[in-house]
Amino acid sequence: MRFIFPALLALTLSARAAAQDRVVSLAGRRVAVWEGRGTGTVPAPVLFFSHGFGGCETGSSFLNAALAARGYWVFAPRHADAGCGARSAERPDVPFGLPARWSDATYVARANDILAVHGALQASPAFAARLDFSRVGYVGHSLGGYTVLGLAGGWSAWGHAPGVRAVLALSPYIEPFLQHGTLSELFVPVMFQGGTADDGITPHVTRPGGGYDTAPAPKHLVVFTGATHGAWGDRRRRSHDDIVAYSIAFLDRYVRGLPTSAALVAGRPGVASVRFDTTSGRPAR
Repeated sequence: MRFIFPALLALTLSARAAAQDRVVSLAGRRVAVWEGRGTGTVPAPVLFFSHGFGGCETGSSFLNAALAARGYWVFAPRHADAGCGARSAERPDVPFGLPARWSDATYVARANDILAVHGALQASPAFAARLDFSRVGYVGHSLGGYTVLGLAGGWSAWGHAPGVRAVLALSPYIEPFLQHGTLSELFVPVMFQGGTADDGITPHVTRPGGGYDTAPAPKHLVVFTGATHGAWGDRRRRSHDDIVAYSIAFLDRYVRGLPTSAALVAGRPGVASVRFDTTSGRPAR
């Protein structure tokens, strides 16, 4: 049996057993909600999750349920390109193979989904008193990673909501930002996650001059052994425990402001590499 941080293993297993989605309508968007557990009457930190192209807002429930078990409220809007188990009829706004043609107009509707839901929550009597909008994080997979990185400074024209403290980019599509040289404008700490079998995405993050090198510190990179692009979905469980452990450690540090834990910077048997730079080098905002 591989070594797993005991507390996080128990958290992961508990979340899987009790993973339940609630769906609400916010700002005219269908939004999946994972309620933070154990927060009581104290306003809880807030995460916004962006799914991948053709994916679904509930496609990474294993992770979002674990984050909710940790006390985070998670809100995941369904973007217009969602497939949710069926083949998406949508075509990419611009072909993925032509990143130089992407601009801040490409998939701006996804960014608007996140911002609109954020605003609706702040105005909602049912949610506002239970949420701490000074402690907000963005999480996204694949094109969702592109979305949240764009909101964190990758596309300055997209703007951002106040209170955002960190961005967790899960196998993110970043080539447009590399082509336009904008990842250096990220204004919050970032964690990139990738996989050794994620051939189409992870090399753009890990290569010299790629996403990790270009992003300002504080920054973290974790590459999971054998993980494919689908590793962050519910169906492929091989790396799930490791994904949850590093995600929680990162968000606890930068969204909650807790001290850096060993789980954030240590290697594990299922991890090919861990890199980090915790010096301060972010653009002022």
